[in-house]
Formats: sequence, C-alpha cells, structure tokens
Amino acid sequence: MSMKKQKEVDKSLRQFIKDLGYISGGAALLATTPWLQSFTPDKAKEIKNEKARIGFIGTGSRGQYNLHAVMAIEHAEVVALCDDYAPNLQAATEICPTAKTYTDYRKLLESKEVDGVIISTPLYLHAQMTLDGLAAGKHVYCEKSMALTLDECKQVYDAYQNTSQVLYICMQRMFDEKYLKGMQMIHSGLIGDVVGERCYWFRNHDWRRPVPSPELERKINWRLYWDYSVGLMTELASHQLEVCCWAKKFAPESVVGMGDIVYWKDGREVYDSVNLVYQFSDGVKINYESLIANMYNGMEEQILGSKGTMNLASGMYYLENEVGNKSGIEQLIGEIGNKVYASVPGAAASWRPETKQKYIPHNIVEGAFSVTEGQSMIGALNDGSDEILSSFCQACITGEQGENIVEEAYQATTLALLGNEAMKRGEKLYYPEEYKIPYMKFS
Repeated sequence: MSMKKQKEVDKSLRQFIKDLGYISGGAALLATTPWLQSFTPDKAKEIKNEKARIGFIGTGSRGQYNLHAVMAIEHAEVVALCDDYAPNLQAATEICPTAKTYTDYRKLLESKEVDGVIISTPLYLHAQMTLDGLAAGKHVYCEKSMALTLDECKQVYDAYQNTSQVLYICMQRMFDEKYLKGMQMIHSGLIGDVVGERCYWFRNHDWRRPVPSPELERKINWRLYWDYSVGLMTELASHQLEVCCWAKKFAPESVVGMGDIVYWKDGREVYDSVNLVYQFSDGVKINYESLIANMYNGMEEQILGSKGTMNLASGMYYLENEVGNKSGIEQLIGEIGNKVYASVPGAAASWRPETKQKYIPHNIVEGAFSVTEGQSMIGALNDGSDEILSSFCQACITGEQGENIVEEAYQATTLALLGNEAMKRGEKLYYPEEYKIPYMKFS
C-alpha cells in the first residue's frame, strides 16, 4: 500500500469521532457510547509517533483481512505471524514479509517484541488463546465470538476482570457509523417505544472450503462441526443479538427455537437453518432467522418502534406518521377521479383492498455510506472493522480499555450459545443465573 494511501486511511480512522459529531455533538455521542472515548482525535494525539507492535495468531482468510487493515494503520507495526497451517502462514508472509513467523502461538507470546496479539482462529481456540495471551502480559484482540461454551465465556470474562491488559472482542457494529447514529436516534425516541425486533441473515453458500487431504477436513471446515463451532449462532447471530440488546438497553430473559439441517446434507453437524424467539421481560421479542440455502432477503436488523422502524444494516428508517392512509380501493377511486382510468375494472374479484401502505425512506446518515448484504464469509469494507482494529492498536500504546466492549461481546455470545442450546433441547430456556454479570440488565 502506498504511503499516501496509508496516511489517507489513518487520517480517516483518527477523525472517526470528529466526523460523527454532527449527530448531536461529540460529547453527547461519547456519553452514550463510552467505548469510543479512547478513540477521539485528542486521544490519538497523545500517542504521537509511537507504534503498537502487533502479532497475528491465525492467518487464514479473516486473519489476512485484518492483516491488510492493520498494515494501513500509522500507529501499528506487524512484527509477528503465527499459524500451524503452512499455506495460510505462507500467504500472510507474502503480505508482510518483514514479520517473524511462528507455528506455535505460545512461542509468539514469549516474544518481548510483541505488545498485542490479534487472534483470528477457529472459535474453539478463542478462549484458551485469549487466556494465554493475557497471562503472557499481552494486550489481546480476538475475533467473535468470545468462546465456544458458556463456561469458557465466564473464564475469559473473569480473567479480564483481573488483568491490567487490554482485551477487545471484535464487535465491529459498535464502531459502524450507521449503527452509532441509528442507536442514538432510537434512544432519543425518534421511533417511539421499541415494540419488537426482527433480525435475519440469509446466504446461499455451503460454508465449505477446499480440503487438500481428508485428515484436514475438520481443521479447515471447522465451522461445520459442534466441537469447533456453534454454526450460524456464533458466526452470524452474535452480531445481531448484540445490536438488539443495544437498542433495548437490556437483555432478553428467555429463548425458544428450532434448528435443522434442511439443505446441506453433506455430513455437517451444525444447523443450516435456525429460527428463534428471544423474549424480554416486558414482552418484547427478538424474532431471529438465518439460513444458508437462499440469499434473497440478505441481512437486516430491524428495530420496530411505535412511531417508526429502524433498518440498521441498510442504514434507513421509516416513520409511521408519514404513511399514506388510503386503502388500495380508495387510491383506485381517487385515480379514476383524476381520469387516470376511464372506468372501474369489471372483474371486481381480482381487486381487493390493500392495507399495507408505502413508507417514506430516510437515510440514517447523510452522504455516502456503505451497506453490505452479508454475503461475504471474510468481511465487508467500512463495517467498523478498521475502526475497532485501529482503536485496539491505539490501546496497545495507551493501555486504555475500550469501555463495555468485552461486556457487550460476553452478552451477545452467551445469548447466542443459549439460543443454540434451546434449539438442541427443544425447550424454552431462561438465562442462567450463574452466567449473569453485573453489566447485564434484564429489565
């Protein structure tokens, strides 16, 4: 990447909060999103010309995506790469040939040349690698979800409570401009009381990757097996459950659902279709649906209010008081009166009153903004990933934790895991007392 491009990217990251100030003033934004306080332009000035020395643990597709992003950050330097799968490590070395390479992450953690590590490995490795990283005195950034089990989530959270090191879990929507402004609108009362939440994520992809040798099947296609992954819930739903709790300002207390392998009957264990209902204490529900054999609907997070609807993923909102109040037959009669038609159609049975009216769309943010339909298995540009990585690298220098990031990740991950357990058991499950943390509110 050219030096000019690098500086342009870095300038964009450093101006992130400043550019969001028009929402209702920078101070108001920071009051409602405290994790951004360590990422302001003033904070960026404090680090001057210092660089965070970053080591990468896991250099597969997502690892390489993060590697490109970190190499574009002016206050970061990639000094180490680690992977126990040679093709991935070789690919990463070609991206960053100056970094020292490792095949054992514990050896990387012993290096005094590494300030912080970015973990982009399969889910079943997240907890142990995070715990080892913190114990080794490294700042840690780990991809979502936090861990494979509820017990592991609690272990990571407890370790975080007892360390002076910085821990980030990749909940990039917390750094996405659409979501930041949309949430501020929701909490200001723009769409009234939140009366429902509807999220979905549809793809048409088998999730499989080529396997050069049979013994590598589970290593490469780890997403498909229970011992390594929780499938759609941890890979996709965790992001959207975090958004739903953010909008409501508290967590649902129970969940019921169904999960099945509907289409990809290829030996996988995890569901390719899930439908769940999470219920809050006030009766509001999250209706969640995901499947990977049809991509027509794409991805969306809809926050349904008594006065409007916020479509956060697509960056649009709609207000109830702007909806037309004429039924389909009334509109037709009006059009006849305006001589649009010469007469009423004779086949009356083919015409029925229409009750759904057109809503006027409004952009959540002004100007150009990025929207993804959620089809990529690696990542999407301008979805907050660059910003949260830059914040972490800055935190490696200052030692200042992004407030609430770990707690939001814990909440989202444990809810995703609970939903998966509800589907497996075929029962309605309540959030277990032993996994509640002080940050979580249920009413």
